[in-house]
Amino acid sequence: MSAGADDRAHYPHVDPVRAGLAARCPRCGEGRLFSGFLAVDARCEACGLDYSFADSGDGPAAFVILIIGFVVVGLALYVEVSYQPPLWLHFLIWVPLAIGLSLGAMRLAKGLLITLQYANKAAEGRLDRPK
Repeated sequence: MSAGADDRAHYPHVDPVRAGLAARCPRCGEGRLFSGFLAVDARCEACGLDYSFADSGDGPAAFVILIIGFVVVGLALYVEVSYQPPLWLHFLIWVPLAIGLSLGAMRLAKGLLITLQYANKAAEGRLDRPK
């Protein structure tokens, strides 16, 4: 029996989107996913799931850069065309906003991609490959 079938037999179904956005374990939905702000914990403290499969790579950063960049640049262009504030005010508004939104969205995106990776068994083939 595979590990995925064993998980379904012993643990209730966990919605990967809800668990990822809440930074919870993709198997039990209870334990923490992160040990720090973006550092993935070694294992779940509730069910013992080993998080060594979790490799989100650059996916979260790419999504965050594209989405937050689109929103911030769009807002900056709207404000420039509508109100024409001085350049220093643009920097004062948009740089902190872009940094804050990016940091907040990175944790959400990374948690979401890791739980979706677990739910779709994306790491199983990677673990069997020779080094």
